[in-house]
Amino acid sequence: MKERIILHIDMNAFFASVEQQANPALRGKPIAVIGSSARTVITTASYEARQYGVRTGMAIWEAKRQCPHLILVVGDNRKYTHTSTRIFNMMRDYTPVVEIFSIDEAFLDITRSLKLFGTPERVVYLLKARIRESFGLKCSVGIAPNKLLAKLASDMQKPDGLTVIGPDDVSRTIDPLPIKDLCGIGSHMEQKLNLLGIRTIGELGRYPVDILKRRFGIVGQHLHDMGLGIDDSPVVPASDQDRVKSIGHSMTLKQDIFRRQDILRYLLQLSEMVGRRARRYSVSGRTVSLYIRYADFYSSWGKQKTLTKPVNQSDDIYQAAIDLLDTVALQQPVRLLGVRLTNLQHRIEQLPLFHQERKKALMVRAMDMANNRYGDFTVTFGSLLDSGEKGSHVISPAWRPNGIQCVEIQ
Repeated sequence: MKERIILHIDMNAFFASVEQQANPALRGKPIAVIGSSARTVITTASYEARQYGVRTGMAIWEAKRQCPHLILVVGDNRKYTHTSTRIFNMMRDYTPVVEIFSIDEAFLDITRSLKLFGTPERVVYLLKARIRESFGLKCSVGIAPNKLLAKLASDMQKPDGLTVIGPDDVSRTIDPLPIKDLCGIGSHMEQKLNLLGIRTIGELGRYPVDILKRRFGIVGQHLHDMGLGIDDSPVVPASDQDRVKSIGHSMTLKQDIFRRQDILRYLLQLSEMVGRRARRYSVSGRTVSLYIRYADFYSSWGKQKTLTKPVNQSDDIYQAAIDLLDTVALQQPVRLLGVRLTNLQHRIEQLPLFHQERKKALMVRAMDMANNRYGDFTVTFGSLLDSGEKGSHVISPAWRPNGIQCVEIQ
């Protein structure tokens, strides 16, 4: 079997770099992109700001303490999605096998493209040059035999780097690296592996696979493979991807809330956002999940409820979210709320047989048509008319340029 050649392209400090290109006065200066709400944190920081220790997820006061002359820029999500979509389209000039990993990352399988372009390094050179010329942006690229190693490689030299991990270099290159560098090893898994004495990728690969499987089940085999740099997963273009498994929205609130009526108003808004996306793509779901983060930022809980039949009407999702809320006594004011619909079924929607249900479905369809044409929440529930917040302030990591994962940008 011919060795695959996979690229992972990671746009460097993407949001901040887009803002610096849009406004020349920001170039070469420490800037941080933030959200529009009063409760925002640092979304991303320019490399000039990172030199002072400013990092994604920091509170603004903390970032200002690290870098007193930090320039804060309110993010423009439409600008980022527009730029991202154009860059992804540019990538398809070199291979049709492009998998969008996030708004600023993609995998490319160029195995069959080398007859046209020569070496992998030449493909990277051409693509980097076009992105820099067209958008003034830099990216870091990893070249490797699989997706796991390509993503690992792209993180090794930033910004504007190129790292190649060849088949014969895998062990020598990855063994000394900490396990947290592997895509898929989060902080919780890192802690569990640390308790087993596993701290580097090499140690993970050498650890007895039988013990890993007893400790982690089927995931144990996957962890063992990751430690050896093994990953057989294909690069999957959007047209070939499996149907999505969930639809969700979350919202960080402008101020902490505790009163039940305030929480219910936001739950209704989130339920409408989830339901409208589900209806647009003829999807229904049987499981509704509710997620709450408390005011201290660290405490949170999530619960889910499986219904007797799949739903996509906003009020059905809302009622399930209320039922979940009523199972828990809130410990402190609420900072963030999230609603998600899972256990999805894809089917063509038909009007109900009974009069009242049919009338309700026609009313919802009319609301959707008006909102699709004139903007979100143009027609909405009466209890939402005095709500100042409409929609999500953050681009989800699951964002895609089209399809059900393309969340409308406010």
